[in-house]
Amino acid sequence: MIDDDSDIVQAARIPLESAGHEFHWASSAAAGLEKAAALTPDLIILDVMMESYTSGFHVSLRLRDPSPSSPFAALRRTPVLMLTAIHSTTPLRFGPNDDYLPVDAFLEKSAGPEALLQTIDELLGRRPERGSDA
Repeated sequence: MIDDDSDIVQAARIPLESAGHEFHWASSAAAGLEKAAALTPDLIILDVMMESYTSGFHVSLRLRDPSPSSPFAALRRTPVLMLTAIHSTTPLRFGPNDDYLPVDAFLEKSAGPEALLQTIDELLGRRPERGSDA
């Protein structure tokens, strides 16, 4: 999980670990990219607003960079769940978009642990095999 709000992180960590998921956390975009590259997780939960209002956008674009030389090429097909409160704190409205927000799912932080677990299960269930470029 890449999120700078430790309360939100704990609210996600507890149900995820209770459901048997291994949980790792980074509190900034840069630390999250570094940790993701080192761990090659099965799924990434990503906030939008961290160091800046658009940190999560930049992380998702780096993770999905199509360049073969991208340092994140191994993560290109890793499901990304954007978990954010941006819709409740700003007038901005958006969702997954291949051009500017290449994530697999979008969930409001207020959705609750059941919705979080259900979304994660759906994303992991349709996850393509690693190394597949198809």
